[in-house]
Amino acid sequence: MAYYEVKEHAGRAQQVQKILQAKGLDFALIYYDEFNLGNGWYLTGWCPQFESGTVLVPAKGEPMILGGPESEPFAKQDCAIKETRNLPVFMVPDEEYPNATIITFKELFAELSETGIKKVGIVGADQMPLAVYNGIIAEFQGVEFVDITEDFLKLRYVKSDWEREQMRVAFEMADKGYLAMAEMVKPGNYEYQVAAAGEAVARMMGSNGFAYKTIVGSGARSNAVVPTAMDKVMEAGELVMLGMAPRYKGYSGVFGHTLPVSGEYTPEQAECMKHMKEAMLLTREMLVPGKCGMEIHEPARKYFEKHDLLKYLVCPFAHTIGIMEAEAPFFGPNSKDIIVPGMTICVDVSIFGHPVCNGIRIETSYEITENGPKAFSPMMEKVLLG
Repeated sequence: MAYYEVKEHAGRAQQVQKILQAKGLDFALIYYDEFNLGNGWYLTGWCPQFESGTVLVPAKGEPMILGGPESEPFAKQDCAIKETRNLPVFMVPDEEYPNATIITFKELFAELSETGIKKVGIVGADQMPLAVYNGIIAEFQGVEFVDITEDFLKLRYVKSDWEREQMRVAFEMADKGYLAMAEMVKPGNYEYQVAAAGEAVARMMGSNGFAYKTIVGSGARSNAVVPTAMDKVMEAGELVMLGMAPRYKGYSGVFGHTLPVSGEYTPEQAECMKHMKEAMLLTREMLVPGKCGMEIHEPARKYFEKHDLLKYLVCPFAHTIGIMEAEAPFFGPNSKDIIVPGMTICVDVSIFGHPVCNGIRIETSYEITENGPKAFSPMMEKVLLG
């Protein structure tokens, strides 16, 4: 069993090689760690624990994992790329591994090229810890770096049939998790009990993790935008903001909703929820091929302006979902990115700092077809918009 598919992932490395050959680069380093796992997972179906690393993709030949000795056996078992090298810059500082083979970049260069390494593409340099970045720079004397992050990210914009298939499973997990969490929303229960109910269901269904820490924020805690569950007791009359993003084979599903702890919205709360629903409907209608981010954002923005809600707007209304719950392209008010078939997009409507309702979020996601959006979760679409 593995989280990768051989043909799917081999084709991705080949797409990177096309970028390298077009730009005259010797190889690419694609950075990843446990927090910034998206780019690495895209090529490997895998992410290390404790250590960071890069996927090295040569212009010709087979890719390899550059990391540390703790992750090496894990990679050889579970990663789509089995060739590994251990380098100090990616290892746990000051930890010692007596039986590990550890090399320098100079030794790696000698292995990779008889004529010398001249130009290297790099993906995710802005995500590297300073010590890792400085360590790489120090080892790459005389080598020209070319940032190819944008070129690489565009490979992830449109999801393959295989990717969307994994996401559909993840959304089934999110659906069942939502139902379990909603059951636990009642006065006297702890926020962490609500989170535990949803996460347990997702794990039992095969989730390999979560794209963000499960959101449960009741009362004023919902103003935190992404509040993780804690030991607060939910109280009658409050709203509680819920969100969960289970991953299946590394690909995310999600739901977002805001429920009344007492089981029934007050008139003021119901009015706010109505506005969230209308903004979601307006945004969903814009999810058609050819529309750009600015166009997608505008109808709901105007609606918020009409109902004096713009002062509570923190986040735009649409973003892409994939390996990460929110990933490029982002369809905000200044975005010129164009929707095309095969994209997977969340409609994520929220306000924060409201004097009566505090924070509210509703969220669900769509596959983009030639004819427009198709709900990943018909159930949640009905719950939120029905």
